[in-house]
Amino acid sequence: MTKAQKAEAAQNRAAKRSGFERGSRSFIMSRIRGTDTSIETLTRSYLFARGLRFRKNDKRYPGHPDIVLPKWRTMVFINGCFWHMHDCGNCKIPKSHVEFWTAKLERNKARDARQHAQLRAQGWRVIVVWECELKTVQARAERLEKLYRQITDGNDAEQPGSAEQPNSTEQPE
Repeated sequence: MTKAQKAEAAQNRAAKRSGFERGSRSFIMSRIRGTDTSIETLTRSYLFARGLRFRKNDKRYPGHPDIVLPKWRTMVFINGCFWHMHDCGNCKIPKSHVEFWTAKLERNKARDARQHAQLRAQGWRVIVVWECELKTVQARAERLEKLYRQITDGNDAEQPGSAEQPNSTEQPE
């Protein structure tokens, strides 16, 4: 077996291990969008239909909130469970390059906490909506109604005894 054949065989083995042809992973990762995701669009449509007016992805604020409601002094972040390390069970660290992914996702989580604290210090209310809360039709309807109430009532606090998912809103400290 020549050197070229050995190199080709090694590439084929690597491609089979990763589950993607050479160059495909990069293409797939480049298609992951940071703004105007389906869950963001869904949430914005619901709030607009309920009569709320807002700015989207405003770059003037830390963290570039997905929805800014100046009238209500509220910012809404719509987070994907994987990228923001939600503890719902949908966040699984990839099995390849574990150190890289762990460090990256931990940095994301720390950055989110820091940016939310900055916004609270500026007098904004911060509400986080998680991807997993919008998965099923029934859960989506309940969470979006709850979001509307949180915005308009100005109440971020969970009701005692409610069986809501943890981390759906962040409390001021």
